[in-house]
Amino acid sequence: MKIISSIEELRDQLRGQLRTAFVPTMGNLHEGHLSLMRLAHRHGDPVVASIFVNRLQFGPNEDFDKYPRSFEADVEKLEKEGVYVLFAPTERDLYPEPQEYRIRPPDDLGNILEGEFRPGFFSGVTTVVMKLFSCVQPRVAVFGKKDYQQLMIVRNMARQFALPTDIIAAETYRAEDGLALSSRNSYLSVQERLEAPMLFKTLNGVAEAVRNDRRIDIHTLEQQAMSQLSARGWKPDYVSIRKRIDLQPPSSDDLARNEPLVVLAAAKLGITRLIDNLEI
Repeated sequence: MKIISSIEELRDQLRGQLRTAFVPTMGNLHEGHLSLMRLAHRHGDPVVASIFVNRLQFGPNEDFDKYPRSFEADVEKLEKEGVYVLFAPTERDLYPEPQEYRIRPPDDLGNILEGEFRPGFFSGVTTVVMKLFSCVQPRVAVFGKKDYQQLMIVRNMARQFALPTDIIAAETYRAEDGLALSSRNSYLSVQERLEAPMLFKTLNGVAEAVRNDRRIDIHTLEQQAMSQLSARGWKPDYVSIRKRIDLQPPSSDDLARNEPLVVLAAAKLGITRLIDNLEI
């Protein structure tokens, strides 16, 4: 595996490759990330991964400086997965001058759910993804469904800009107890780790209630789920049932005609903010 930090060297290395599969990451790799590499191998060749902790998507009071970094261990894992190139730029490599040009998702998708609670987050994500796509020029790119809203925004961006990159969605990789794998899980204490699967259990309860009664009061169901989490010591930002097609709230007519739905949640457990979702 070649480890490359400069854009120029990366382009030289990949020149002539027409089927490159790309997996962008922020490092601190776990089995969920590695499952993305395996899926990438099924859709293209060679496989390129990136590790870059993107300052643009962190708010002023978020965990950019504390975000877990484990570069040497990450390199070993990627080598075992047969990754051809690891693109690991420094901030100076990727942003040699202030990044004044930004991508801004539409408000009706970028400013709801995660966008409401993390202002500017999706602008930071789409800007770095666009720049990484420009550097790697992949035929396909793999993103996990755990970041459901992010996946939708990136997919829409690629379509509207007519990028020559197909976005492949990977199913959420979970621990045996249901907790979605995340680099931030390392922040959890032992006791919090035992409690953490409750987020996914709550989503399952909401999904089951909707499946059993499509006339159910969605707002009441969401509030009950948040109250259940709060009673167990969580600080929920949202538990929200949305249409899969655009992440807007479903109407009663949508529910009656079995519109495909997804329930999404974000909540803090101690200092750790966890997100998850479940398609209904």
